Amino acid sequence: MAKRALITGITGQDGAYLTEFLLGKGYEVHGMLRRASLFNTDRIDHIYHDPHVSGSNLTLHYGDLSDGTALRRVIETVDPDEVYNLGAQSHVKVSFDVPEYTADVVALGTLRLLEALRDHVAHGGGAVRYYQASSSEMFGAAPPPQSERTPFHPRSPYAVSKVAAHWYAVNYREAYGLFICNGILFNHESPRRGETFVTRKVTRAVGRIKEGLQDKLFLGNLDAKRDWGFAGDYVEAMWAMLQQEKPDDYVIATGEAHSVREMVEMSFAEAGLDWTKHVQLDPRYLRPTEVDFLQGDPTKARERLGWSPRMSFAELISTMVAHDLDLAQQERTLKQAGFKTSARGAAASDKS
Repeated sequence: MAKRALITGITGQDGAYLTEFLLGKGYEVHGMLRRASLFNTDRIDHIYHDPHVSGSNLTLHYGDLSDGTALRRVIETVDPDEVYNLGAQSHVKVSFDVPEYTADVVALGTLRLLEALRDHVAHGGGAVRYYQASSSEMFGAAPPPQSERTPFHPRSPYAVSKVAAHWYAVNYREAYGLFICNGILFNHESPRRGETFVTRKVTRAVGRIKEGLQDKLFLGNLDAKRDWGFAGDYVEAMWAMLQQEKPDDYVIATGEAHSVREMVEMSFAEAGLDWTKHVQLDPRYLRPTEVDFLQGDPTKARERLGWSPRMSFAELISTMVAHDLDLAQQERTLKQAGFKTSARGAAASDKS
């Protein structure tokens, strides 16, 4: 029989790539979906099929990490072999504005899910392997390179919440013998990245500036350094952790760091643009406490999981810029045809 996987955060960047990966391996995939008044399944629409049609291996369930009862119900319904907890309020800057909500979903949401999982296993459910999405933001002010042995020094409500979730996962592994792995993933990007995250914000602006749809891009700290990789590579590491004989924690990273300034320069150069003519500093995008330098040491993942990233930083930037140039060209065409467009490319007819 096919393995069953349950993914929280399935509509996010990582959830979409992981779903594709697991379906390719013959899994039956179940995703937890938050109720919204607008459709928010864009990233998985191309792999979702009407459940009334035979052969569909992807099923969506309504639920939320803030609702322990719903979590228990979904776990009992799915009876998964593997659980991937990718759900979160994951924007660092926003976490300063909504710290209580961030803590409730990221930290307590993880605890609710672990409790539901513990009860399921204790009351006759099958053995379940659990993946917890930890974050490089947990390292914060710790000096690079950061590895599994580096002490955490979080610098945002999001990072503090992720540290709590990480230690909840470790505690449940040690206290109850559950198979739980923490994946400490460094920044991972793709054309599916949300447009408020800095890499996608930059490449989206590059496309729109190239097509004459905007002129300026406003950013915060250009000197911050990050270890950026491709999300499609990183979800394979998530799966590999759960295939090991014993659960453990792993740093997933490229081992290279680049500044935001370097990323911006490369992105604009891909489109033949001079970034200095278009980028301006806006203090509103600075964080109250900054994280200056994140660079992971993926030695353990390479040696024990056999994992290493395939896409280089330059290839990642080129792929994202090409995607967003195409998106901007579509937006310009719609505008020329008499449709109103937004920065996100949505359109409505001027003639209606």
